[in-house]
Amino acid sequence: MKAITINEILNNLDATLLKGSEDTLIKSISINSKNIENECMFIPLIGEKFDAHNFVNDAYENGCRIFLKDKNHDLNFDSEDVNVIEVDDTTKALGDIARLYKKKFLIDYVAVTGSTGKTTTKDMIYSVLSSKYNTLKTEGNFNNHIGLPLTIFKLKDEHECAILEMGMSSFGEIEYLSNIVNHKIAVISNIGLSHIENLGSREGILKAKLEITKNFTNDNTLIINADDEYLKTLKKKELNYNLKTFGFEKESDLYCTGYKMNETGIDFECIVHNQKEEFFIPARGKHNIYNAMAAILTGIQLGLSIDRIKKGLLNFKNGKMRLDILKTDSFEIINDAYNASPDSMKAALNILGEYKKNRKIAVLGDMLEMGEYAKNGHELVGEYANGNSDLIITVGKDSKHIGNGAIKKGFNGQNVIHFNSNSQVIDYLKNTLKKDDVILIKGSRGMKMEEIVDFLNNHKI
Repeated sequence: MKAITINEILNNLDATLLKGSEDTLIKSISINSKNIENECMFIPLIGEKFDAHNFVNDAYENGCRIFLKDKNHDLNFDSEDVNVIEVDDTTKALGDIARLYKKKFLIDYVAVTGSTGKTTTKDMIYSVLSSKYNTLKTEGNFNNHIGLPLTIFKLKDEHECAILEMGMSSFGEIEYLSNIVNHKIAVISNIGLSHIENLGSREGILKAKLEITKNFTNDNTLIINADDEYLKTLKKKELNYNLKTFGFEKESDLYCTGYKMNETGIDFECIVHNQKEEFFIPARGKHNIYNAMAAILTGIQLGLSIDRIKKGLLNFKNGKMRLDILKTDSFEIINDAYNASPDSMKAALNILGEYKKNRKIAVLGDMLEMGEYAKNGHELVGEYANGNSDLIITVGKDSKHIGNGAIKKGFNGQNVIHFNSNSQVIDYLKNTLKKDDVILIKGSRGMKMEEIVDFLNNHKI
């Protein structure tokens, strides 16, 4: 992190210096009292179940001498070398300081969102852009009102570009993040059913995702999947920004004309600037062609040659628990345990269905935060599982509807089993697995499906 002064914070935020010097340098920022670096400012956040002001003394003992505090808390330090800054809301201040800090870097920013695939899309864009630029990207799930500012604080002088993932569960959240970043380019991967419980409908989800264009002008570009039935409606609207589209339909600015999958990845062809180009990505599943096309268009927008984009895509690596193919001596595991929605479930089942010579087992957990759409959403997944799996094992509460959906479509009910816990699934698999089985593991983050993956990784037949 480049150094900023307390004076810069006072001049740009509604903040008051209660103790210390305006000239004090801040060279790092932490919200964790255990992670205190040199000349660090500790920002104690307040959540529904915690108040980090309770850990201010711990931060001090770990070497911190610069503190931000909420106006409703008192910090009493006898030491003369302590600096205390007061604000109305420490969480809001975190975002405000990130906005201030970002202004020190005159680089291009790309924001990525979508109901499913946004992390993979972000990682593919990173693979492309980092082939030319020193690029910062969002790591892990740091895509919310806390994680995004912390990512921005990792910007250094050597960075030439930044890719920031934006997640949301309610209206206003992406707008808040967009006001911090003010990105040049935005990418929306698709409009699915994730968080529909809070947003009411897919139209509501579209509206929330489009908050990513809140500050856009003619100098900005939105890149969208034009095969998505909701995003494609933007093509008919008068927009105050540039729109670039990708998909399998010829009407898109970039479109795929054919593809071939193998064990190592996907060869696919696209029409780019009226020319056919061949690409390869080391990833499985047709949905990853969409993610790659988003990365190709982003690279083009930022001045990369097609050859450099091709080389960049070769360096893509799937994130942990995101369609991660694991091969053991006994069988093959498709570890997609990171999260789940109807759309991502279908994508994972597509990959399972590609295996023709093996017994295909789908171990599927609950998809959370679907509210009144839970029954219907799970049944749709079950209908899709029919034809892509030989044995369906469900775990949780709502996932029982997956089995019901499959049976309605003609799936053999004797090959549908439901359990209430991961441990019950594991006990069943111990006596059921056969050599060379292919097992898909997928469910929402709260289902902790990685527990089943850990068992499979260590189980031998």
